[in-house]
Order: sequence, then structure tokens, then C-alpha cells
Amino acid sequence: MPVSLKRLDEPASPSDGARILVDRLGPRAQRPRVDRWLRHLAPSLELREWFHAHPGLWNDFRRLYLKELARPEAEPDLRTLYGFPRHKKHLTLLFAAKDERHNHAVVLKQLLDGMRKPPTGTGPGAIRTIRKQDAAMRRR
Repeated sequence: MPVSLKRLDEPASPSDGARILVDRLGPRAQRPRVDRWLRHLAPSLELREWFHAHPGLWNDFRRLYLKELARPEAEPDLRTLYGFPRHKKHLTLLFAAKDERHNHAVVLKQLLDGMRKPPTGTGPGAIRTIRKQDAAMRRR
């Protein structure tokens, strides 16, 4: 499934498919079309501020952000994100960062495209395992 990235302030288009906001803070003035808001996929305030002060350390930011995605509070939103390909033909990740090439949405797109290994205990394989466990629990 194709995944694209778009700044939150860019207008929606029919080719966007499902529009998923992956920032912690929502839109301020305008009300863009957003199908789902997965705020727990955003980097922590501390990590965001650190990266803003050290923009040249992209690889370090990416490594630290992947560690943050392994936290328990991110798991439900990661499950939701990995589940979207089954429901839509296209997915657009919305973000507010000014730098379109170096932000957390880029890392999420890489995860969805299979370019980067997801954090331990997450990703499509883990989601399949969790679904099987859930189904087994319901049968009991």
C-alpha cells in the first residue's frame, strides 16, 4: 500500500486515502480533514526540543525515536497504524514539522514501507501474534 507524507496545512486531495495525523498537538486554526489522530506516535516533547536544537543529528534522533515507539503507551497507536493497510488503498501521514525530510513522520513511513526494523514487540508480525492471542481468548 502506498504511504505518503503531507504537512497538515496542505489541502486534502482525493488521492490522499486515509489521512492520519501523527503529531501530539492538533491543528490550531483550520480544521483539515483527518480520519484518525494517533497522538502517541509523536516524539516526546523532550526529544522534539532536543532535535530542534541539534538538527544535524538526524540518525541519533531516528534511533531515539524508535526507542520511544517501543514504549507501552505507543503500542495501541502502532497497532492502529499497522492495521490501516487492510482498510484503505492509500495512506497519508500528516505532520506539522517545517522540515519535510527530517521528522518523525518520515521514520513512520519507513517503518510502514519496511525500510526500517520496527521497535521490538511491534510491527506486523507482533500485531498478527496479538490478534491470534485475542482470538484465542475470545474462544475461551
